[in-house]
Amino acid sequence: MMISQVTSKGQLVIPSKLRKKYSITTGTKIVFEELDGKITIQPVTETFVNSLCGILKSKDGSATEELLKDRKEEVEKGK
Repeated sequence: MMISQVTSKGQLVIPSKLRKKYSITTGTKIVFEELDGKITIQPVTETFVNSLCGILKSKDGSATEELLKDRKEEVEKGK
């Protein structure tokens, strides 16, 4: 367990060991997520972005295909 302290400006220092382990460098964006009374942080690195690829695909096709199909149906209904 590592502990850090929030500054008067609401800033938080990520311990060096974790910055190195997760390739967090100057300018790295961090996602904060609250779930069930807990806060998690996730660096937005290339590894993180790559892990998201394909999560929106369904057995019927990609999210983009689904959105285009829905949009086409909406346009046809409006005619």
